[in-house]
Amino acid sequence: MARILVIDDDQAVRSVVTLLLQRNGHQVVVAENGRRGLKILEAEDFDLLIIDIFMPEMDGLEAIRLVRQIKPVMPILVMSGGSQLGAMPDYLSMATKLGAIDSIRKPFKPEGLVAAVTACLGHNDSRHADQSNAR
Repeated sequence: MARILVIDDDQAVRSVVTLLLQRNGHQVVVAENGRRGLKILEAEDFDLLIIDIFMPEMDGLEAIRLVRQIKPVMPILVMSGGSQLGAMPDYLSMATKLGAIDSIRKPFKPEGLVAAVTACLGHNDSRHADQSNAR
C-alpha cells in the first residue's frame, strides 16, 4: 500500500506504530529523531510522514518546517502526548499551522491511528488527482 516514514524518539511508540501499519499493509521506515528522519526523507520517497513533536536533537515542529521546504506536498501526520491540558501551548495545533494535515494525541487507540493514516493518505490521493486534472 503506502510507504510511511515514522519519526519518534520513543522505541516503544515506533514499534507499536510500525506493527499497526504493517498489519494494514503499509511499508514502514523509522527514525529516532528529526535530524535522522530528514536525512532519510531526502534520500527516499514516502507517501506519508508521521512525526512526534517532542524529540531530542531536532523537535517535530522544526522538522515539519524543513520538510515543507524540501517536500512541499508531503502529507504529515503529527502526534504528541505533551500539553494535553493546562497553560502550555497547543503544539498539535501549531504543527498543523506549519503544514501537518492532521494530528493525533498519545496515547492513541489503534483504530484512531489507522483512521488518521487512511485520511492523510486520502488527502494525498486527492492532491494528485487535483494536479492531474489541472493539466
